[in-house]
Amino acid sequence: MSCKYCYIGKSTARMSLAVAKKIVDFIFETAPAEERIDIGFFGGEPLLEFELIKTVTRVIENHPAFDANYVDLAVVTNGTIFSDEIADFINKHNIGLTISCDGPPSIQDTFRCFPNGKGTSNVVEKTIRNAVEAFSLVPVNAVYHPQTFRYLPQTVEYLSSLGIKQIYLSPDFSALWTKEDADLLPEVYGQVAEQYIGHYLAQTPHFISLIDSKITVILRGGYDPLERCRMGKGEFAFTPDGKIYPCERLIGSGGNEHCIGNINIGLQAERKSCNVAPGQSINAQCLSCGIRDYCMNWCGCSNYFSSGYYNRVSPFLCASEKAAIQTSFHVFQVLNKTIGATFADHLAGFPIVNSNNTYRRR
Repeated sequence: MSCKYCYIGKSTARMSLAVAKKIVDFIFETAPAEERIDIGFFGGEPLLEFELIKTVTRVIENHPAFDANYVDLAVVTNGTIFSDEIADFINKHNIGLTISCDGPPSIQDTFRCFPNGKGTSNVVEKTIRNAVEAFSLVPVNAVYHPQTFRYLPQTVEYLSSLGIKQIYLSPDFSALWTKEDADLLPEVYGQVAEQYIGHYLAQTPHFISLIDSKITVILRGGYDPLERCRMGKGEFAFTPDGKIYPCERLIGSGGNEHCIGNINIGLQAERKSCNVAPGQSINAQCLSCGIRDYCMNWCGCSNYFSSGYYNRVSPFLCASEKAAIQTSFHVFQVLNKTIGATFADHLAGFPIVNSNNTYRRR
């Protein structure tokens, strides 16, 4: 594909098995004991290298430190590649599959196109339908942009019509969001909230990240330390040639600007603080904000794409977080008052259980 907002530069680079094995060793050597390990295959489109994914998966599973109770594998695909063989392998090895789709054809084809400019909606919708048949859990990630965020309710409705009940809504932080856009967020998020409430009352609950993630945080009284950004410390991304980055979203931005090491020589301590603005760790207004504990002001890559610094919150992120927190609190109040919903699964750390009764903790 050739997505217009993609942050990853086009490249034909392919990770060698030797590099992959070193990365696997690095992961198990670096991860603290008793802490869950999430290993994700990203691209470009990772399923272009399905044979390599199969081989690396076996390398992971055969590693002396591998423990199926603590290691989760995942693939994020753009939905242009799918087959029975892929589905069988993913099911057999308990790999999580997330599909990227921004919404119905008119929205999906706005930014997510093939190199020849043709829209990808037909192919991706077919993949989603096949995935729903093949897997019990099919999360879909939808990116919204200043040109498309007003249609988030239509995106939710469309994905729901395809059988998707786990919907992640992700803003394009690198886009030029205006104050006018930000002022509309409470209204748009509120429309999504009404859909959420409607599904819940109809006993067909959906997981919608915009709402469920914030309800979880509200019930807990703030983000858990392990939920906060640990880029370059508890989170790493690796390029095909073995360079180490603090987050996969930073690989394609600024060349080597965000590189913090190489798998052959390890981490470079002096590179861990690049792109940190001088002064206080976050905006001054964040320090006195009453909802700061529920806010993602700590997300380094989101901050970088919207403000240019890991530790500076942009006006858009601030407005989006405020709208999401207020909207989610409203949802909780309505459902708690009308049907006594307690969201116990959210408090226990499993909000996605809410949308899928067949989901089991591995």
